[in-house]
Amino acid sequence: MIRFDKLTVKAQEALQAAQEIAARHDQQQIEPLHLLAALLEQTDGVVPPLMARLGVRAEALGREIEAQLERLPKVAGVSQQYLGPAMNAAIERAFDEAGRFKDEYVSTEHLFLALAGAERGPAAEILKRHGASRDAILQALAALRGSHRSPRRRRRPPTGRSSNTPAT
Repeated sequence: MIRFDKLTVKAQEALQAAQEIAARHDQQQIEPLHLLAALLEQTDGVVPPLMARLGVRAEALGREIEAQLERLPKVAGVSQQYLGPAMNAAIERAFDEAGRFKDEYVSTEHLFLALAGAERGPAAEILKRHGASRDAILQALAALRGSHRSPRRRRRPPTGRSSNTPAT
């Protein structure tokens, strides 16, 4: 079960957007491809700058993702959506990535690394074809992130209430 309280706001938004993308395509099962499309659509997120740093042309990548989404099974009148096994595995890998970074929350960069780090599947294959392997992303991320651990543990506000979930 996904611990949504351990996802940053941006990561939660990406998962919600993935669900919406699946619904737009009349797809009941939410897949890593949906999440990849959602991460690339977050113009204020970390993934588009990472892709730019890697020299990946967003338009070409978007077209390839869209073509793959069109190939996924469709269900007329989708009312109940669910995470597919590959998506569940990707989210688990994202939690592992956060642990490797010693981050308290799973962020969009952890989700992105998890997608790229999959051994197989359309999302991982597309990323690799465009030069966005897990190792390449880690290098680009190190340049963007530096030594900053994101998000970091927040101190309690003076009122004694816990802080809000970080946005990154």
